[in-house]
Amino acid sequence: MTIRPYNSSDDTGLYEMMLAELGEWADYYDDNGISPQYQTALKNCIVYIAVEEETICGFIRVRNDDGFCIIVYDLLVHKDYRGKNYGRKLISHVCSEFPGIEVYVMSDEDGYYEKQGYRRVGSIFELF
Repeated sequence: MTIRPYNSSDDTGLYEMMLAELGEWADYYDDNGISPQYQTALKNCIVYIAVEEETICGFIRVRNDDGFCIIVYDLLVHKDYRGKNYGRKLISHVCSEFPGIEVYVMSDEDGYYEKQGYRRVGSIFELF
């Protein structure tokens, strides 16, 4: 498995991985592939993909808050590749790319991060 920066030619593989999640990522794609809004988000963030034998098997999307911290917005490992520490490797890759900067995760999968031994330090609230 290798980790490399995402580029727009990866859209099809990323779309197929999201589609396999049975709607959990449906806000990010439409009938034509990755939605235009999410394509913009991908362009405006730092994104890495995990590749196994030319197949995209995971990705992480983060934003650098001007050196104050790194915020992980999305982490996804294809269901066929889970249990091989790809998610942890993607997180470790981000941490190694930004040494000395705190990394935080916006999560709706708290159990995963707790299982990895990460510490909860706050909450996120939706404002209407």
